[in-house]
Amino acid sequence: MAAVPDTRAFLSDLFRAAVAAADPYEAIKANLPQQPKGRTVVVGAGKASVEMARAFDALWKGSLEGVVVTKHGTWASCGRIEVLEASHPVPDGASLEASRRLLHAVSRLSQDDLVVALISGGGSSLLALPSDGLTLDDEIAVARTLLSSGAPISVMNTVRTQVSKIKGGSLAIAAYPAKVVTLIVSDIPGDDPVLVASGPTVLSRSTPQDALRVIERYGMALPGHVIRHIHEESAGIDPDHPCFGSSEIKVIGSARTSLEAAAALARRQGIPAVVLSDAIEGEASEIAKVHAAIAKEVARNDQPFRKPVVILSGGESTVTLRGNGKGGRNTEFLLSLAIEIAEHGDITALAADTDGIDGSEDNAGAFVDGGSVARLRAAGLDPYDLLVSNDAWTGFNASNDLFATGPTGTNVNDFRAILIG
Repeated sequence: MAAVPDTRAFLSDLFRAAVAAADPYEAIKANLPQQPKGRTVVVGAGKASVEMARAFDALWKGSLEGVVVTKHGTWASCGRIEVLEASHPVPDGASLEASRRLLHAVSRLSQDDLVVALISGGGSSLLALPSDGLTLDDEIAVARTLLSSGAPISVMNTVRTQVSKIKGGSLAIAAYPAKVVTLIVSDIPGDDPVLVASGPTVLSRSTPQDALRVIERYGMALPGHVIRHIHEESAGIDPDHPCFGSSEIKVIGSARTSLEAAAALARRQGIPAVVLSDAIEGEASEIAKVHAAIAKEVARNDQPFRKPVVILSGGESTVTLRGNGKGGRNTEFLLSLAIEIAEHGDITALAADTDGIDGSEDNAGAFVDGGSVARLRAAGLDPYDLLVSNDAWTGFNASNDLFATGPTGTNVNDFRAILIG
């Protein structure tokens, strides 16, 4: 088997292979819908929406119009499709305006027209349109509470749908009688379409009671009038609305495809690779302990895999906020992992968000190895204190271990790679 002279370069190459496998251009090219008799209108939301829209504009031969929304700072152009920017991960006034613009774009269409919805992760905050009786400030309060709760994305989006007039299929209803084709780059473990960006064009069957149960389960301290609103909300989305019978929904990019691409590259370079799962959820620091236990077992006993091997996993971890530090779920995972593998010189890991931005800063993730804890202490930092204060970024910045790529134009969530041997 081949040696790995530069472990960080090797892991970086695996990340880039994973991102390339989720390239929106190739995914759109393989899933273009049929030309309609009438107009073609593109709407979209999410971190990958610009690259998806750019690909669609380049590939679509007929007339085209539309609007998509992505996060602030993208500064992109998509030809015939207008690009709006809004806030992520907490909505802002631009999120409200973007929702109105998308609804306006699909209004007054006929059955001869086609709506193509380009949906990817991050769209839940980029589209904010509060239910009657609620305000934008209420949606902002809900978003902040959800983000600090430690709840998985499926739970968060169950609540978001109950306080919104654009999520859970509402945009598809607004487009009727035009046909709606939804193309999704999924950042959701399990790739349930209704959970990606809270499914603006996908029928949600979650109920107010579902939302109230998870609010109680995770101890979410939402404003009282928001709780009352959910209690009183009974009508919801009509599951028999004819728009859902004619719609098409396709997941065109996912974590599974990306992890398999990374595994294939590792094997071509002579390193065996295993994919643990593409749908791991839970507290980032606890997930790290499980990954560390597996890695140490491999390093010590060649079980359950023989070394050398690279262990890959994906999904979406969560962080229950206890401090006010800087970082994201991938760096939190890595800080916990670094503590567990301290002094194991034959273990190196990379964890990063495939959209290129992990949490609050501009790095995608970071690297750790058996010497990470020593480097943090040499910089005058205590790794345990950093973990308690959710301040992984500060530590890895000081130890020169951050991994920065810039925005990638796609989003299939967490990428984790641990090389042993």
